[in-house]
Amino acid sequence: MTSTERHATGRPATLHDVARLAGVSIATASKALNGRKHVSATTRAEVLEAAALLAYSPNTLARGLVAGRTGMVGLLTSDLEGRLSIPILMGAEDAFGADRTSVLLCDARGDAIREGHHLRTLLSRRVDGLIVVGARPDPRPSIGRDLPVPVVYAYAPSADPDDLSLVSDNVTAGRMAIEHLTGLGRRTIAHITGDPTYGAAQDRAKGALAELAARGLPLAGDRVHFGAWTEAWGRSATRTLLAQHVAIDAVFAGSDQIARGVIDALHEEGLEVPRDVAVIGFDNWEIFATSSRPPLSSIDMNLETLGRVAAERLAAAFDGALGSGVEQIPCRLVPRESTVAA
Repeated sequence: MTSTERHATGRPATLHDVARLAGVSIATASKALNGRKHVSATTRAEVLEAAALLAYSPNTLARGLVAGRTGMVGLLTSDLEGRLSIPILMGAEDAFGADRTSVLLCDARGDAIREGHHLRTLLSRRVDGLIVVGARPDPRPSIGRDLPVPVVYAYAPSADPDDLSLVSDNVTAGRMAIEHLTGLGRRTIAHITGDPTYGAAQDRAKGALAELAARGLPLAGDRVHFGAWTEAWGRSATRTLLAQHVAIDAVFAGSDQIARGVIDALHEEGLEVPRDVAVIGFDNWEIFATSSRPPLSSIDMNLETLGRVAAERLAAAFDGALGSGVEQIPCRLVPRESTVAA
């Protein structure tokens, strides 16, 4: 979009416009404009040049929300514990600007009737848009395409391909875990994960197996150990592997809870983490990861980033630019002492 095109549309430029003109992701554009790290000097210059050309102001998003709108966005979740919805909410508020926009959180508790009630309540309050957060990372029913406001699905994709859904890239995250372990010299890696009916469990395993194959390495134990998302399962599966005399020097666990159980079982057998066996988890759930002994390396789903991007997609939709399909949000590695000795 050129500055002439911007003036022709009669609307102020958005962060999405800046990112598109600079040829970068919205997250990268945001980092560049806010002077954050991990952005090259060349990329930062290109983003700043694009922002100048479009006369972009960082407060454009917030101003656009209050111009002829209520300044309220609904976040409809089925996440009973808030572990998913709270960071997504925080990310959305960061993008909207908490002083200009209220994000109204409603928990449906996994109940379709309660969800319908919350949806009607939010619409009666004339929210400008909706972010729908599922309880598990698998397709969920669409709340409909005939609503008077734009809707973005986060974490759990809509079953309707015409809706816009933002999800964590679990396949690449699985590869990332194996890449981290092999980069530390580990070669006999087991994968212990949760419920096989979860698409995320299958995707993480798919990524892990692909990365092992790319490096010419077999999976220790010759199969993925699916089970439950619990510490008890992590302990049980690890004990089984050790009882079968499977040689392992690393374990990729499908969740931080499972990883805690893995570490317990290894300690019971007199094995030291990470000297003898390195362990990496998934979710970067602080209460588990940081209180583990040793502290647990983990893959973070970047839920706050997911919330920020969901807010930015809604902002674009206010200008009539809501997309469709499934968009993958990259995960990130958080290394701690369970893989990298202090």
